[in-house]
Amino acid sequence: MNIPKSQTLAALLENSNQLYPDRIALSFVGGTPYKYSMVYSLAKEISGLLADKGIRKGDRVAILSQNMPQWGIAYLAITSMGAVTVPILTEFNEREIKKILEHSETSAVIVSGKLAPKLKNALPGSLHTIIHADDFSLADRGHLEETGKIKVVQSHSQWKNDIDRIKGKQDINEPGEDDLAAILYTSGTTGNPKGVMLTHKNLVSNAINTGHIQDVTLDDRMLSVLPLSHTYECTIGFIIPMMNGASVYYLEKPPTAAVLVPAMQEVKPTMILTVPLIIEKVYKLQVLPKIQGSPVMRSLFKVPFFRRQIHKIAGKKLYNTFGGNLHFFGIGGAKLAADAEQFLRDAKFPYAIGYGLTETSPLLAGCTPSLTRYRSTGFSLPGQMLKIDNPNSITGEGEILAKGPNIMKGYYKDKEQTEKVFTEDGWFKTGDLGVMDEDKYLYIKGRLKNMVVGPSGENIYPEEIESVINNQSMVLESVVYEMRGTLVARVHLNYEELEKYYNELKDSAKNMQVQMSELVHEKLAEIKQKVNNEVNKFSRISKIIEQQSPFEKTPTQKIKRFLYQKKEELGRG
Repeated sequence: MNIPKSQTLAALLENSNQLYPDRIALSFVGGTPYKYSMVYSLAKEISGLLADKGIRKGDRVAILSQNMPQWGIAYLAITSMGAVTVPILTEFNEREIKKILEHSETSAVIVSGKLAPKLKNALPGSLHTIIHADDFSLADRGHLEETGKIKVVQSHSQWKNDIDRIKGKQDINEPGEDDLAAILYTSGTTGNPKGVMLTHKNLVSNAINTGHIQDVTLDDRMLSVLPLSHTYECTIGFIIPMMNGASVYYLEKPPTAAVLVPAMQEVKPTMILTVPLIIEKVYKLQVLPKIQGSPVMRSLFKVPFFRRQIHKIAGKKLYNTFGGNLHFFGIGGAKLAADAEQFLRDAKFPYAIGYGLTETSPLLAGCTPSLTRYRSTGFSLPGQMLKIDNPNSITGEGEILAKGPNIMKGYYKDKEQTEKVFTEDGWFKTGDLGVMDEDKYLYIKGRLKNMVVGPSGENIYPEEIESVINNQSMVLESVVYEMRGTLVARVHLNYEELEKYYNELKDSAKNMQVQMSELVHEKLAEIKQKVNNEVNKFSRISKIIEQQSPFEKTPTQKIKRFLYQKKEELGRG
């Protein structure tokens, strides 16, 4: 691991240029790659342009773009000159984006042509400079705000010709370790976005500390499928590779199977970061149906020895689909379903589960694939600290607290909320409940705000009940919440499998719609019974509701559970 001389993104940029100038840094799959020397040169040019347009240390510059090599170049250009980047999640709507730009008092924005329409009527008075992310040309502010389209005022090559004049005028101060590097507005699962302030040291220290548990080398190739505007992908999938001379590849189209499979065969990635939903869908929609399609396989699958062998064969095929060179398949952002994790373990797939938050830059706990433990998110990163606050004397459960150089500076313009999440002695309150074993491996129980207190004072974790529900073969995903003193589950079924099941049982004398409705009702009742037989008495669900469409999710694919509880409260179940 090559650690820069200071824990700033400016030092990281200089370091990577000196060590790996001729190596591939960033590229679209099948595209013309940017070498480290090119990333450095372009970042310096854009820093100069921003300085010429009046951007100074501490000024905010937003990035609104899908994943592409130019995103990372823009990020390094902004942060290395001491300005503050405001990465905007592409899923945010126009109203949310306008609110973020206004709240952060953004002075400039680097926007892709694809997302430019979201800036129509959304630019605050403080914002005076527009850079087209696709080719780094200067764009007309008025035209963008009026039409939602990019109108080039000056091409990259045109303003680059003035680089000597720009250099002569520019007033650029390199950032310090404790200077602000980024403000991240996250949607979370509450619907109340907050601006998380992360310093250079927060981000770079977390990259360094993560490197102590998982090595990244010059030979690594990362395929990026998660949004760069989220700290998970930005720190682990961009900053760490840039620090160590690895190569990162991006997709020009959404990561559907038709796009991903050929991309993985071409890149043959050694590392991929993902969220639980992706691997859960692979298991539920591709692996499991093939196993359950044969009566013999179904019977064998019930025997642990044969289940492991079947998983091993399926896992080998999946590994080859991923290009056959993976040594790290990182999973984070939410809790992984138990059956999907069991499949990965049986298959000896090189997976590792991490735990963290945007406020912690992000990683708090993790481990290398060879050290994983079933249902655990690994152990605390070196150089950072975790502890369980006021653990239950019987279960050992309590709120997870964290301390270290990776902990955020606070919430932007929100002193009250900042004070609420820190203890008097400086520990950050994660809001997550967990327990540590004797080897300090962390096991997440759920969110403190989601925890339900049972009639006799028992702690009930909806996420654990959801895990049991999601293990049922016909279930893709679920949400559990309390309603009027009882537990309610919303379940989204695997309709492809349900249709196959229907075709085996259909009665030509009955109406298809009626039969399907009866089948869904029957399956929901069956799921409820099976789940209630597996969970403890006070965690049993009293009502199960069919969720016909997929659940609405955050950019990191967490279900926005507050939306569905609200629907129930309003009587729109």
